[in-house]
Amino acid sequence: MNFLLDGRLSLITPEGVRLQLVPAGPVVRAYAWAIDFAAWGFGASVLISVLGAIIPSEKLFNGVTALLFFFAYWAYPVLCEVYAGGRTLGKQVLGLQVLRADGLPVRWRESVLRNLLMVADFLPLCYASGLLSMLCDRHFRRLGDIVAGTQVVYRDKPPKRIAVADAAPLPLPFPLTPEQQRTLADLFARESRLPHGRMLELADIAEPLTGRQGEASLERLRGMAAGLVR
Repeated sequence: MNFLLDGRLSLITPEGVRLQLVPAGPVVRAYAWAIDFAAWGFGASVLISVLGAIIPSEKLFNGVTALLFFFAYWAYPVLCEVYAGGRTLGKQVLGLQVLRADGLPVRWRESVLRNLLMVADFLPLCYASGLLSMLCDRHFRRLGDIVAGTQVVYRDKPPKRIAVADAAPLPLPFPLTPEQQRTLADLFARESRLPHGRMLELADIAEPLTGRQGEASLERLRGMAAGLVR
């Protein structure tokens, strides 16, 4: 469940926690795209120079560069979004990131879908469809975002927290339904964005599962979540 409040996207997670996200508008996203395109152009120039030096045949050179440019153009944003927290170079510079509609990080399916549909956003010319979509959508989503279930938001600076070692996986004391398992895993996927006090409250609620309260319950929950995702 989510709604806009004072220009912010207020998203209610399954744990009852409200996340405040600020959707990024078309202007700042255009700047991010320009930075990404400049970076891609620089990389393409370097690649042309290297391939020109090692491929003697002009026809082979043209064919290889066309294929590499095609794959590099699509692979660059997808790899950055999946492995760099939803941030390409341009988004990193401007403090943006791509998230799923539920506030979780994007994965391969969402990233590939939103970037392949960028072609539709450029139709009929000059990004007209994408711009119209962002101006009409209250979350400033382009067509690719709407179809993929993603959104581009401003990235909050993460608060400084004491580093916690990875939890050792723990078995569940009794079976949970798939929805309950997903909720537990999603809770710790969002842990860096939630207040520690709220995490302790949820850990107390989970006493029937952990048999403990407070920090001890939270640590056992973290271990059970680690056991689910590993």
